[in-house]
Amino acid sequence: MNTGSIVQKIWSYCDVLREFIDLYNPANRHERKETWHPEKNPEGRWRKFSYKEIISRDKTSLDILWLKDANLTDLDNLPEPEVLAEEIVENIEAALASFREVADELNGEHR
Repeated sequence: MNTGSIVQKIWSYCDVLREFIDLYNPANRHERKETWHPEKNPEGRWRKFSYKEIISRDKTSLDILWLKDANLTDLDNLPEPEVLAEEIVENIEAALASFREVADELNGEHR
């Protein structure tokens, strides 16, 4: 079994991550590109941090956020908990179905 093609197939199921994969550039980490820029693109999703920037953070945390989720800024207008719970369930079920397809394909089963 060719593990390279299996990995490629798994990644192909992750179209949502395509921009990240392309910018992360797993084939050559020295050619990675960031889209964030403090003036030109402060909403850029892909950003690198220097060692100095990370070490200067409180408790040297790697939990780094620079983008603000517009949905979370207005806490008074959040959906009801049951709506949020249902959306979470739907997302998890969709992800599970996708991984089931990958597992079946890896096991030689086709649905």
